[in-house]
Amino acid sequence: MPRVFLSFRKRDSRWMRERVFSALSDRLGAEEVFQSGRSIPPGADFAGILLSRAADCKLMCVLIGPGWIDARDTDGTRLLDRPHDWVRREIATALRAGNRVVPVLLGDATMLPDASALPAEIAELGRLQFLRVPETHLTEGLADLGDALAALLPPAPGPAAGRDAEPAADPLPATTMTAHVHGGGSAYQAARDQTIRFT
Repeated sequence: MPRVFLSFRKRDSRWMRERVFSALSDRLGAEEVFQSGRSIPPGADFAGILLSRAADCKLMCVLIGPGWIDARDTDGTRLLDRPHDWVRREIATALRAGNRVVPVLLGDATMLPDASALPAEIAELGRLQFLRVPETHLTEGLADLGDALAALLPPAPGPAAGRDAEPAADPLPATTMTAHVHGGGSAYQAARDQTIRFT
């Protein structure tokens, strides 16, 4: 199951968002990064999977570009102010679950929204320490982001120690033998863990 959830606004900084996804997939492994457009298969329960992954992730990256806070519907309503806005629901789900949530600011000038500008259920986002991916130093910024997130993740679970593994055999002690050879011949061949001393 992916440990990193990418939350994003579709209308916001698409090209940088795609670069972030690619960089994190390369750094952490594609199976570790959840992005709704790529990670939910056709015909699957979109809402169920999305909210389940938001609740179960170890770390949510909220990708915030310059248009994130003020994106609006066709009637002028700010998207974040709609109770069923997907971005709002993702963040609220992760915060309620006690998951680590990291705002990631895309671009050089994007600012972290103030808590007072956010709906109450996600206002905590505006008080969290952020990371930035600057457009002017994109390659270095993406590398730094990958390093920072990798350091925040707990170690990936590995196979249980000893499961399916053969117990190590105790090494046989080396055997020292003394062979007395008469008549110039040798009629004894030692095993590889034996030492023969000729006298």
